[in-house]
Amino acid sequence: MAVFTEVSNTEARELLRRLQLGELVELRGIEGGIENTNYFLTSDQGEFVLTLFERLTAAQLPFYLYLMKHLAHGGVPVPDPRADKNGDILHTVCGKPAAVVNKLRGKSQLAPQGVHCAAVGTMLARMHLAGRGFDRHQPNLRGLPWWNETVPVVLPHIDSAQAALLRSELAYQNHVAASATYAALPRGPVHADLFRDNVMFDGEELTGFFDFYFAGVDTWLFDLAVCLNDWCIDLATGAHDAERATRMLDAYQAVRPLNAAERELLPAMLRAGALRFWISRLWDFYLPREASMLTPHDPTHFERVLRARLAHPVHA
Repeated sequence: MAVFTEVSNTEARELLRRLQLGELVELRGIEGGIENTNYFLTSDQGEFVLTLFERLTAAQLPFYLYLMKHLAHGGVPVPDPRADKNGDILHTVCGKPAAVVNKLRGKSQLAPQGVHCAAVGTMLARMHLAGRGFDRHQPNLRGLPWWNETVPVVLPHIDSAQAALLRSELAYQNHVAASATYAALPRGPVHADLFRDNVMFDGEELTGFFDFYFAGVDTWLFDLAVCLNDWCIDLATGAHDAERATRMLDAYQAVRPLNAAERELLPAMLRAGALRFWISRLWDFYLPREASMLTPHDPTHFERVLRARLAHPVHA
């Protein structure tokens, strides 16, 4: 959630008029994140989030926006894109494709306890089941093909030990993806980026998942692994937190039990989740784009997580 494109108050007022969302009270850029331009957009009718898409195309965006609308109407607390008088939920602002969604209640829980991890596990399983009826399809654009394309680009920027780890883990993940066990993993729409700062809580109540702009069709196990790699580790060291992970896994399986293939491949998918974000953070760190308020994430964090997952495999 950086600011790459500056939106004026005049442009914000015109957008609110088109969406019949009242008069502008405040427009404020949101810090953090690295993909899109985001603003808090407050009118006399409520609080909204305006997103201008900097990398995704107008052809790709309906998948994300209609997925959120499908989940919202299926009882999953996610932002619901607002339509204009013609029913369109994809708009144009400053020449960029854009969307406006309702602002979720609460705040992110950046120091989660077991109760928060359990709530995420429950809602993630509900989200996976609710997504089964979604009729659009788009692959996870940051999945294995993207890893294979991007690793050669980042290799010149890292030392020999890091490069050896990156190459060996990528080869392992290609091997896993070609297996019959991997083919048996259930799949459907996934969030693929459900970190602590993409979930809202009001106390211990989970009030919503947001920022679906890395979503795609992938294995549900990968989505769960991404969550475990952020919610259920020690951020300083990357070490696994067994108590929080057990709470998340038990809560998830109370709604949707893992099948045999998922239980077998959980250690591999935890490694895959760490690899995916190590690669993307290396890419963003060494090949950055200019943006107001942009601070790239530290890529060595997910190197530590990957090394921890290799040294201490976690089983369901």
